[in-house]
Amino acid sequence: MAKYIGPKCRLCRTEGAQLFLKGERCFLRDKCAVLRRQSAPGMHGGKRRNKMTGYGEQLREKQKIKKMYGVLEKQFRIYVERATNAKGVSGTALLQLLERRFDNVVTRANFAPSRSAARQLIIHGHYLVNGAKVNIPSFLLKPSDVIEVAEKSRNVLPIKSSIENSGKRNSHEWLEIEPAKFKVAVKRVPERADIDPQINENLVIEYYSR
Repeated sequence: MAKYIGPKCRLCRTEGAQLFLKGERCFLRDKCAVLRRQSAPGMHGGKRRNKMTGYGEQLREKQKIKKMYGVLEKQFRIYVERATNAKGVSGTALLQLLERRFDNVVTRANFAPSRSAARQLIIHGHYLVNGAKVNIPSFLLKPSDVIEVAEKSRNVLPIKSSIENSGKRNSHEWLEIEPAKFKVAVKRVPERADIDPQINENLVIEYYSR
């Protein structure tokens, strides 16, 4: 699957759920396309199918999670395989892998307005991990890792604006965020209760177990 470069709000409307792809706009009720328009995109968007097959539900949930985290099929399949081979509940392990991605943690810490913005900022070397520059958005963080905004990057507009507006967003118990120091530490691996309850990860595991 190629990288999607179309309107991000269209992806949310397709899934009928907020995927939080556009940063601050997604937290404003009068700006969010999903909250303002309940229909799917396209000429016949208002005519959603009332009933979906089991396979259709699994596929839809897989697509939703991929879009939410900005992961393409090949890499997503690798995450599923790792989660399936891990100890514990496979679905939870999958979400823990996705949550520990560098671009996701930067976004959760409110050091970038969205995951797509975080990926671009990471690639350009605006963040340090344990004091060293890391420019790989998919880099998996572990407990005790510390992310810091590089000193030369602290006035970069997307980073500065996101930190200033961080009070409007949700906090995350598994992260220790210090906005004044431009620093966030990973305290622990996120638990299922720390992750979006609207995600049904079991459908994804079922999809790949067929």
